[in-house]
Amino acid sequence: MRKRAIFAVLTAAAALGGLTAPAAYADETVGDIQINGVAVNGGKDIVVGTADTTITASVTATDPSGIWDADFHLGRGSDPDNPDGFITPDQNTTPADCVAASSTTSTCSKTFTFEPNWWLTNADAGTWKVGVHVSAEDDSWAVRDAYTTTRVQRHSTLTVNAGPEPVASGKTLTVTGKLSRANWDTGAYAGYTAQPVKLQFRKAGTSTYSTVKTVNTSSTGGLTATVTASTDGYWRWSFAGTTTTPAVSAAGDYVDVQ
Repeated sequence: MRKRAIFAVLTAAAALGGLTAPAAYADETVGDIQINGVAVNGGKDIVVGTADTTITASVTATDPSGIWDADFHLGRGSDPDNPDGFITPDQNTTPADCVAASSTTSTCSKTFTFEPNWWLTNADAGTWKVGVHVSAEDDSWAVRDAYTTTRVQRHSTLTVNAGPEPVASGKTLTVTGKLSRANWDTGAYAGYTAQPVKLQFRKAGTSTYSTVKTVNTSSTGGLTATVTASTDGYWRWSFAGTTTTPAVSAAGDYVDVQ
């Protein structure tokens, strides 16, 4: 069987497998083909809320005969040779979109759609491995089950409210807010509990925020802090993020101090 046909069979098997991976293919190279690099979502973390999110994976490869096709899978399993689940591209049974940079080098891309209302669960947040299969015009091919990694995260939101407004100089100002993140198990947002969040202030007429104090979120993701009002400016909460949840900062809430 020609290698090009083998490549199509592997692709079809992955499509039929859905999220239950067939036996993984060992890393192997046949011929002079070289994988130069793989990028997922432009090198950024994949952040998914409660709606479908589509990203692009691309591979740049070189072969003397030119590049013919490529395919990918993103696996959340801890063992790259036997992932306990993976997502295959949207157009898994069709050729990749390959753009030639020269007669020997091309960049091939496919899209993936993460569907939190169908198969994604909270346990899926974290580091995923990226597998790639590339085929050349002369039937050279290369397979890498875990060429690189990407991170899939639950989208986060952060609110702020400072009051009273206006406030007299020297009086107490109360700053509240809430840190939430997407719950893929329920399809809604919920408070992110027991997380350190920084309360920051930016004086009117300046561009830099400074941290005033750090507060842990409550059992519902709530935040509350009191400070002494001294000058006009903007108050915000800022969360540094975790491996499963991206960093987020609230838009500054302006307070007039009289």
